[in-house]
Amino acid sequence: MSTVAQSPRVASGRLEARLRRRGRAKPRFVSGGVVWIALFAVLLSGVVAVNVAVLRLNLERDNVTQDTTKLQADIARLRSELSAAAASARIEATAHQQLGLVPADPTKTVYIRLPR
Repeated sequence: MSTVAQSPRVASGRLEARLRRRGRAKPRFVSGGVVWIALFAVLLSGVVAVNVAVLRLNLERDNVTQDTTKLQADIARLRSELSAAAASARIEATAHQQLGLVPADPTKTVYIRLPR
């Protein structure tokens, strides 16, 4: 019965107050949602940036690993060439062919003793 006894002014004032309260709540909710969406977008872009950086580092690591493997193969090849070049039979053959040297005759070899 009190609603019937109220004047139309009072009832409309309460209605307006309710609408004002509701009107204020919606923009807060919407603006709060926009803030959360923006925050998640920033976080997701950060995650994507980190993943891209990790992929680039993995590619660089793979390239370095390939270079290391090639260098190790080159080192093994050069060591093999060095041991083959240092072999005494090869040295003798090279000395005989290129310089015309021959092994010394053991009967004509003279040893000299130096004083200590």
